[in-house]
Amino acid sequence: MFDVAVIGAGITGTFIARELSKYQLRVLMIEKDNDIANGTTKANSAIVHAGYDVLQGTLKAQLNVKGNKMYEEVCRELQVPFKRIGSLVIAFNNNEIKLLEELYKRGLSNGVPDMEILSRERVLALEPNLNDDVIGALYAKTAGIVGPWELAIALAENALENGVELFLNSTVTGIKKIKDFYCVKAGNQDINTKLVINCAGIYADKINDMVSDIHFKMLPFKGEYNLFDKNAGDMVNTIIFRCPSDAGKGVVILPTVHGNLLIGPTSELVDSKDALQTTSEGLKFIQQHTKLTLKGINFGNVITSFTGLRAKTMLHDFIIEEAEDALGFINVAGIDSPGLTAAPAIAEYVLNLIKHRLGNIQKNEKFSSSRRPNINFMELSVEEKRKIIQKDPKFGRIICRCEGITEGEIIDVIHRKPGAKTLDGVKRRARPGSGRCQGGFCTPRVMEIIARELGIDITEVVKDGLDSYILTGETK
Repeated sequence: MFDVAVIGAGITGTFIARELSKYQLRVLMIEKDNDIANGTTKANSAIVHAGYDVLQGTLKAQLNVKGNKMYEEVCRELQVPFKRIGSLVIAFNNNEIKLLEELYKRGLSNGVPDMEILSRERVLALEPNLNDDVIGALYAKTAGIVGPWELAIALAENALENGVELFLNSTVTGIKKIKDFYCVKAGNQDINTKLVINCAGIYADKINDMVSDIHFKMLPFKGEYNLFDKNAGDMVNTIIFRCPSDAGKGVVILPTVHGNLLIGPTSELVDSKDALQTTSEGLKFIQQHTKLTLKGINFGNVITSFTGLRAKTMLHDFIIEEAEDALGFINVAGIDSPGLTAAPAIAEYVLNLIKHRLGNIQKNEKFSSSRRPNINFMELSVEEKRKIIQKDPKFGRIICRCEGITEGEIIDVIHRKPGAKTLDGVKRRARPGSGRCQGGFCTPRVMEIIARELGIDITEVVKDGLDSYILTGETK
């Protein structure tokens, strides 16, 4: 019998699982895919928002500002890249200046510190590549950027090290209330648990409907992105927003924690929760709107495009509550923007709901807040490189030339917990295939290493999902 089953291993589910690992609870994460962070968490803007945009009095406002303040500590503990680079909401006319003033007042009401409205001269001094027609901007110093999938993987690893269990490839197909516990049908297993936490993202409505007659609908909004080579990463120094509208925050321009330039997203309500294809219309929209904001941008430096789905509801706020007709079943749904920012605060909020249901729970005195850091060979000193190669010669063999990733680093992430089992799983953890050639050189070598380390045939190595096979067999 588990105390808590968390359905969904994205950024919200992994934050909650790690928070629960601080207590003497038997906790299980259930994930339908074959890896951590395989949904919205792997395809979003990677922004830690300041909190001036969300409506006062909402859960979003409360948890955004609180979550923002928690990022330094958790990223330091887990050694995940996080940079507090600040954000600008730029204005091109007097009506937009009025909107900046409204956002500034809203930010003050939400408790956002370190904001100011900048003149045209100060904006261009900070961001010289902006369109010369800019007349002002709202600057928020506390905004930042993070590696969202790296953070979720680190959270899961730390949670597992502290006793949490994980079932991958386990789609939840049914939940039944049996007296004072739930029986969750996941994959081919029946899992008994006192409490269920629904963190299923765009599928949260489907999970909710298995146990509750109080329904809500998840609306999948598709967002397309362009990722640029690192030679474009210094085009901007901060996160650049246009003035927000009913459609959202618009096309955002920002550097990534690894030095690339990211532009997007579009915002389109789609019928399918599997609508992950990019479109010529969407990418054209990004290009047109970017050129209105940034001068000198060269779209020839785009190295890849991708799509993510955001889980919205008609309520325009997070749904974080126990179902009234299913006690012990807690929904954590509609976690769209600023969900990544709010995630650490959401975890604490859910913990309090769990404490209310389970009563007094004891601290886990053996809890460790840190994890063994990933080895980043290219960031080591010459002497550190020499020592690690002496210890393990595989760190002397470069596999990915674009990013300078070694065989030793790839082997390390395969054997961590939860280890990489797919090509993209290795990419998200160690970054081979993330550079200019997008794996054109290193993919066969990474596949060989995965097959060797897992003891499988190379034809069994998949790109990402269960059926995303790359090779079908030998030609000779």
